[in-house]
Amino acid sequence: MPGGEVAYRGHFFLLFVNVDHIATLREARRGNEPDPAECALMCERGGCDGITVHLREDRRHIQDRDVFAIKDVIRGKFNLEMALSDEIINIGKKVKPYKITVVPEKREEITTEGGLDVKTNMLKIKDTVKLFHDHNVLVSLLVEPEIETIDLSKESGADFIEIHTGTYCNAVDKTQIDKEIKKIYNAANHAVEVGIKVSAGHGLDYKNIMPVLYARALEEVNIGHSIVSRSLSVGLSKAVEEMLNILD
Repeated sequence: MPGGEVAYRGHFFLLFVNVDHIATLREARRGNEPDPAECALMCERGGCDGITVHLREDRRHIQDRDVFAIKDVIRGKFNLEMALSDEIINIGKKVKPYKITVVPEKREEITTEGGLDVKTNMLKIKDTVKLFHDHNVLVSLLVEPEIETIDLSKESGADFIEIHTGTYCNAVDKTQIDKEIKKIYNAANHAVEVGIKVSAGHGLDYKNIMPVLYARALEEVNIGHSIVSRSLSVGLSKAVEEMLNILD
């Protein structure tokens, strides 16, 4: 194990498949194919536990109709990622997913580049948490593996933190990789101590995910790009099955 950390793994991890990149391919031609809802069903046939989509303010991939269509057709859990935008929050209220994940959002970014600034946005986050709790929807915050941010996430009333694993996944040097995975372990340990649930996501693939699975009390992982990429070779259901074989 990296850095000689103690293994806490010993349970099954829920896999949420992010189908944003299915919509990205469709929007390249502004057509109707491929259909994210149809692909979500294929992911479920592969055995995933839930589907994740990010309804961005600029609608660069997932569209409003996709959100409602996916919610209607899947049998598993539905995780709706959103910025602290009143417009998107109102859509979330109508959809009533299993969980919303609040994420930072910048128009110029290719994909989500980091964790949420919980301290700056605390009042809005608290209001959003209460609103969705009133609708019996769980709330997760995408955050960097930082102790203060986890404390603030707990203070906000959120049910989950999703540890942003992007820095770890982008690291190349072994020293940096070990440093970043240790941050993830420390963050998960602290989340357990303060009483908030743990998930992880961003940049995870078939090769780099294994060390993350040793994070204490990890319940869920969100994976999109690597599964969609792998599906070009083996098919979507098979790509999901291969990921589940690693998680299991």
